[in-house]
Amino acid sequence: MSLTDDPRRYEHLSALRLEDPDAVARAAASRRRHPGLKYGVQNFIVAADHPARGALAVGNDPVAMADRRGLLDRLQIALANPAVDGVLASPDVLDDLLLLGALDGKLVFGSMNRGGLSGLVNEIDDRFTGHTAAGLAALGADGGKMLTRICLGDPDTAAMLEATAKAIDSLAERRLIAMVEPFLSLWQNGRVRNDLSTDAVIKSVAIAEGLGSTSAYTWMKLPVVAEMERVMAATTMPTVLLGGDPEGTQDEVFASWQAALALPGVQGLTVGRTLLYPADGDVAGAVATAASLLKTPVLQSSAKVSE
Repeated sequence: MSLTDDPRRYEHLSALRLEDPDAVARAAASRRRHPGLKYGVQNFIVAADHPARGALAVGNDPVAMADRRGLLDRLQIALANPAVDGVLASPDVLDDLLLLGALDGKLVFGSMNRGGLSGLVNEIDDRFTGHTAAGLAALGADGGKMLTRICLGDPDTAAMLEATAKAIDSLAERRLIAMVEPFLSLWQNGRVRNDLSTDAVIKSVAIAEGLGSTSAYTWMKLPVVAEMERVMAATTMPTVLLGGDPEGTQDEVFASWQAALALPGVQGLTVGRTLLYPADGDVAGAVATAASLLKTPVLQSSAKVSE
């Protein structure tokens, strides 16, 4: 599949949504599930939940993710690579991918809190307006993800942490993974900024991993920052690395991921904009390069032989 300008290429999705909305549930019920998670075999998950929070920018383009047809094109290119294990998406995107039959054999994570809209006056009050644990269980999903921005100077942080803890418990009751994405955040010139210093990331992990009455099903989703060895020493939870909207060349970004992927406890990548909207436009190439950084069953077996 390649990127195309045909404006009617997803018209059948509109027809299904109008005439047969139950098609989404049928597609979810008939979907072949992922074969299962194993430590040492890293997972590659593509993220596509940014638009639901009003975050459409990639690099210098403020509306890069606004075209839904273009986003679906890019997601299908990524998911066609067998090294891509799954997707993290908001309900609207996930439903489209189910209708397209693009999620067979894939991990599926739903995005749960999208109420902290980019630029909103009370952005830290990140309400759970997306997937619920019950809805994810009904879809046969593997888990839910929650953005957990901790702003010590914003009173909405306490309620947000409480809501996150309840979501973790609700997922755990259904044996679903809670993928928690914590940041220490602050208001700066009317905008929320995440503190990506090593100590701040470590502190965010310490707070996030203590949320909920059980951590049995909790994962961390963390940025790649300086001194990742110290960050990973702060948790025993399976951890996936996020891509965000990074600075630097693509080669520099991939090199930083490669170093972090070698650390104990790192279970893989959950990356969106960096790979779906690469500077050179080659989605398949960016995805293939990222996939080459992961530990795979082949690499695992060859390592054993060499030992």
